[in-house]
Amino acid sequence: MLTIRAIFYAILAMLAVPALAQGMERVPDRPAGEGEGPFGTVLIKGATMIDGTGAPPEGPVDILVEGNRIARIARGGSNLTADRVLDATGMFVLPGFVDVHGHNGDPSKAPQPSYGFKLWLAHGVTSVRGVGFGGGPNDPSLDQKRRSAANSITAPRLFAYAVPGDIWPNGRVTSPEQGREWTRWIKAQGYDGIKFFNNEDPATLAAILDEADKLGLGSVAHLGQRGVGQVNARKAVKLGLDGVTHFYGHMESLLDGRQIPDYPPGYNYLDEQSRFATVARLEAQAVEPGSEKWDEYVDFLVESGVTLSPTFNIYAASRDVMRARTLEWHEKYTLPSLMDFYEPSLTNHGSYYHDWTSEDEAAWKRFYAKWFALTRDFKDKGGRVTAGSDPGYIYQTWGFAYIAELEMLREAGLTPMEVIQAATINGARELYDPKGEEPPFGIIRDGKLADLVIVPGNPLDNLKVLYGTGHRRLNRETNQLEVVGGVRWTIKDGIVYDAPALLESVAQMVEAQKEAN
Repeated sequence: MLTIRAIFYAILAMLAVPALAQGMERVPDRPAGEGEGPFGTVLIKGATMIDGTGAPPEGPVDILVEGNRIARIARGGSNLTADRVLDATGMFVLPGFVDVHGHNGDPSKAPQPSYGFKLWLAHGVTSVRGVGFGGGPNDPSLDQKRRSAANSITAPRLFAYAVPGDIWPNGRVTSPEQGREWTRWIKAQGYDGIKFFNNEDPATLAAILDEADKLGLGSVAHLGQRGVGQVNARKAVKLGLDGVTHFYGHMESLLDGRQIPDYPPGYNYLDEQSRFATVARLEAQAVEPGSEKWDEYVDFLVESGVTLSPTFNIYAASRDVMRARTLEWHEKYTLPSLMDFYEPSLTNHGSYYHDWTSEDEAAWKRFYAKWFALTRDFKDKGGRVTAGSDPGYIYQTWGFAYIAELEMLREAGLTPMEVIQAATINGARELYDPKGEEPPFGIIRDGKLADLVIVPGNPLDNLKVLYGTGHRRLNRETNQLEVVGGVRWTIKDGIVYDAPALLESVAQMVEAQKEAN
């Protein structure tokens, strides 16, 4: 039952006009012609369906959408008609993708949030969990969430998570009582969950998690190194954490012969070259896969019901920074301001390649081997893995980074079908389990929301067909290079988006910034 205080906050939330994060532009209204619909009916005709449940592909199928819901799936073709027909003959249709780790908006990188939103949609991402989308006292998350739900902006479906103390007017959260009050406040405001950075003392963290569970709010944590000595992943999950993102907290839960990491002399957390070069060496302090402690920890995670969203891609440049810096989509689709942010810097977060060596890259490759093994073992024993991209840092540009994450989940040992599950129904369930609800999207079924992605290529055969730049290959009959794939249409809430047109809009943003400079 809501308290009088919570009801008061709810009334304030309804009356308030959402403010925008300082320096950020407001997302423009969806322009005419950008996204078709909503229609009374849309028919996707002749596709092969990968429904997200783990069932094998089947086709041809015709999928009839009425408004924003899937009304009928006709296997083997049909004589159905509709207001808008999408000829998907030879193409594949999947549930819309879910990115469970999104950020957007930063005046120094991409001042117009529509840049990231369009790139997500152009890569089939129809839902994004913002952790968060701006932050601070003028957080734009709720304004963007509301406008996306109304389809008045070009954006995926948005879920807003808040960091303790970051958005309310009462400053830092420093006690269990204040933590509970803050949690009730964000629930009343309309947030969907909480993102932790492990900055709270254990008692306050426990209180927030307990209150969040009562209120149906989700929780996910980047278990930052400043707090991991008190709360590693094992401890956080015992306290009730729903999800662990990144790698933080795992190796610290698997240390061999010590309770806390043994940092080298001269280590400095605030020096990001020191921080990220050292964290890779932490794997050598952890027990080996298959050991008794390793297996017990994996079993503990699975039995707890925690979700892992590893975000492998966001640290991938640490294995090969030269490759990351020269990715083929940067020239056309990465803003110059974003490329500038990615460059080595003493101030920009994640721009830590000040003097990155082959030894650093080799250490990260060893780290990834153990991180992959942990994720694979967790998955094999029944644990839920989801796909998150954490874009806008470390040479990882929106949309493209998400498909890179799917490729890295495959590298970690998920089968192609398991990768699709991670990207669809698993992500949807991570968002809706805390609410105690069955997700309205994530699989292709009658009655589900019409969040779909249609691609001219089989992602089970080659995930690269999902990249906006497509997959370049040699036609062995003509001896000519050709590009295949690239999402053709993304349907979000019954609105049909032309993915190549969205990419062209982004390319124009990039070109305009280049000309302005």
